[in-house]
Amino acid sequence: MCFPGGPAGSRDITDGFNRRSGLDFYVAMPPTTPYAGKFSNCGVYSGNNNNYQQPHSPYRHCASAKTTKESVYSGAYENPYDIPHAHSVYCGGTTKERHYSSRSTVSDNLCSNPQPHSPRQHSTTCPARVHRQTSTSSGSEQSCRSSAAAKSRLNIHGVTASYGEMCYHDNSLVSASLEALIQHLVPTVDYYPDRSYVFTFLLSSRLFLHPYELMTRVCHLCVEQQRSGDTLLDKIRFREVAPKLVQLLTEWTETFPYDFRDDRMMRCLKDMTHHVARGDEYSWRAMQQMTQRLIKRLSALGQYEEAVAALSAVATERPASLKSKRESAPRSDVLSVCDDPFVLAQQLTHIELDRLSFIGPEEFIQTFALKDPLENHKGFFRKRKTSNLEAYVNWFNRLSYLVATEICMPVKKKQRARIIEFFIDVAQECFNIGNFNSLMAIITGMNMSPVARLKKTWSKVNTDKFEILEHQMDPSSNFSNYRTALRGATQRSETAHSVQEKIVIPFFSLLIKDIYFLNEGCASRLPNGHINFEKLWELAKQVSEFLVWRQVICPFDRDRRILQFLVTTPVFAEDELHLASYESEGPENNMEKDSRRSLRSSLLHRENRS
Repeated sequence: MCFPGGPAGSRDITDGFNRRSGLDFYVAMPPTTPYAGKFSNCGVYSGNNNNYQQPHSPYRHCASAKTTKESVYSGAYENPYDIPHAHSVYCGGTTKERHYSSRSTVSDNLCSNPQPHSPRQHSTTCPARVHRQTSTSSGSEQSCRSSAAAKSRLNIHGVTASYGEMCYHDNSLVSASLEALIQHLVPTVDYYPDRSYVFTFLLSSRLFLHPYELMTRVCHLCVEQQRSGDTLLDKIRFREVAPKLVQLLTEWTETFPYDFRDDRMMRCLKDMTHHVARGDEYSWRAMQQMTQRLIKRLSALGQYEEAVAALSAVATERPASLKSKRESAPRSDVLSVCDDPFVLAQQLTHIELDRLSFIGPEEFIQTFALKDPLENHKGFFRKRKTSNLEAYVNWFNRLSYLVATEICMPVKKKQRARIIEFFIDVAQECFNIGNFNSLMAIITGMNMSPVARLKKTWSKVNTDKFEILEHQMDPSSNFSNYRTALRGATQRSETAHSVQEKIVIPFFSLLIKDIYFLNEGCASRLPNGHINFEKLWELAKQVSEFLVWRQVICPFDRDRRILQFLVTTPVFAEDELHLASYESEGPENNMEKDSRRSLRSSLLHRENRS
């Protein structure tokens, strides 16, 4: 689907940052992220971790998020639909993805303050690491430490400074070499990377190298930096850094678990578990627990994907009305299954949140990862592992065609008008809930040409509410009305007094479009070869909002009969919709008559071949 207008309104990357004087800049080293306040609603961004002693999950919820998911994912994917395939029915557990926590290994002082942390409250051991030496430190980095003042400059936009191969502007990382960014991710005894940096780099590093390569290099550097030539000393030093390495791997496995569907990633994780076991039993147990949670998550993902595939196979059937609707056997329509718009909107919200929860944040980036043909030899990127994202887009299309099919199927004009009014009420309830994706799918279905041409039917419909909803989702000015409504729903979610008020389901195709334009509109590398980290911050900012939205538990009761109807009832393809529309209200001109004749011939030929 094509949408008019450009990407979301552009804004200055540094807008809203606190600017400091040159003196303040050197008193407190700059933090890694400019978005600490913005990201504080998501567990990934709630605090810095330079002083902790034990590994823990990055997703302990603050006080304002107590009504969202529990912290431990503990079960398989529960399929809420009845599918005629024995292997595709799963029982037990929950349908929602959950964030995890190593409950026995949580350090209580890490997230004790539920308030958003200031990006300026950052230890001097981070981010350029100018106060520590490692075996990988270069001479240029040593020189940078001794002449930082000479390498910073004051301009009309604020303070810019360079530390080795990492550049900062107004206390925020803006660019660096790939090697420096990898090194910046590696924890040591006295250093742990800012968690917003961990999320941002793990999310977008796949634009430049395979996750397996990154994990291999990070683990290698973490181990090698502790080597001194003395076996006993090396063991002591690794025991001190092991909890932080486990913490980093915990954040990786819990935020990007789908990376570990790659066998090489799992082998690397297994190797590190054996290495940790030789030095620290406490960290080894934490690694074991982390691996068990990861396996449960990947198992649930596999079950979910099989269930979606089975549902898709059932839904590919077509309604038996190609010869004539009047000759067809009676068919259950939407009103015979559910005549309450609010209940149907609730069930649509169940499906939306269920499918959203299985979309990995990395799928947004992998849709356009490594498009340079010189780098496309990496098979990982050719596969474009975005199946759950694509399945969600397919659900939007299915819902649109379901709406159009339900409207075009009835023989009587009065019944068609009644179904149109029903879907208008469902769309309004979706808007009130905050389910913008189902809202837009319904509007799209009702605006398809086979439905729009039913003038006699529409003449019986009060369209006032529909016109208001169309105005809310009007694509003009880059969907400005929708974006205003989305901001309102987001604010309501942040101050919610009930789980229902927390629901925000964005118009997903537009979210993908925004991320696409952000990627296409900004260079990933600067002329000097550095990674443009300002772009990576913006990508992480967009994806982090999605992570907050997808973690809400749907508070409505499930109705299996309605859910079954929504995901499995056969729908028309485009040609079949046009023919059904002509059978509802005959052609009005010669062009439509020719179109109907052609459609009948082609569809009859297709039936005979099948």
